[in-house]
Amino acid sequence: MVRTTKISLAVAALAGALSFSSIAMAADPHAAPTPDRQSWTFGGPFGKFDQAQLQRGFKVYREVCANCHSMSRVAIRTLADEGGPQFSDAQVKALAAEYKVKDGPNDSGEMFERAGRPSDKFPSPFANPEAARASLGAAPPDLSVIAKARSYSRGFPMFLLDAVIQYQEHGADYIYALLNGYTDANDPNWNAYFPGHKIGMAKPIDNGAVEYTDGSPATLQQYAKDVSAFLMWTAEPKLEERKKTGLRVMIFLLILAGLVYFTKKKVWANVQH
Repeated sequence: MVRTTKISLAVAALAGALSFSSIAMAADPHAAPTPDRQSWTFGGPFGKFDQAQLQRGFKVYREVCANCHSMSRVAIRTLADEGGPQFSDAQVKALAAEYKVKDGPNDSGEMFERAGRPSDKFPSPFANPEAARASLGAAPPDLSVIAKARSYSRGFPMFLLDAVIQYQEHGADYIYALLNGYTDANDPNWNAYFPGHKIGMAKPIDNGAVEYTDGSPATLQQYAKDVSAFLMWTAEPKLEERKKTGLRVMIFLLILAGLVYFTKKKVWANVQH
């Protein structure tokens, strides 16, 4: 009876804490809602990137995001890597040549511009953060690892469950929600998922802004999904390799545990206990 009472009290306390948290969030008009969990091909212990989706996401980044945001930690050549967009070497070389990269000094001690090479990092649209700030009012964040840098807490008890199910797609969920969060037609800087609901970046993309050649719908939701997946890849380009290595390690440890168990049984079989 006493044990049942203790369990009931614990459940009541937990429910009260969750209710209080929900009430507090609802009472705060500036609190951003938790982004909805999306379905990603790269989610879970066996997830993989969708090559076609990454190629579409790169197209969205290049035609929309790259006008303001840099991706200075990503080398152009990685677009051909296995597990990524996997453009051909010829495509990557041609793509790199479209960029202008500042290099030097030359023999005269002067800096100069040249066509990009696959080994170059993606050049920034601005010469420096000060130039970006002067042009836009604030320096936009670099997008190289934004999908890992931007996250959110799913609250109790979901954050405990995330550790069990290996849910690591919070950043991609957040980017997707943010791009779909411009819901006030009278205020282009109002965003439902940005803290305080006022963001320096006006709505960057809408239906029909980017033309897809593979028949995918040219909608905001599709753009947001594709570019979120692409930015997840730039943040963790070795995700598939890491998961394969983890699976091999787990298999090895299971085999090793079995061998250790049967060895122990064999060695101590004739020993009196």
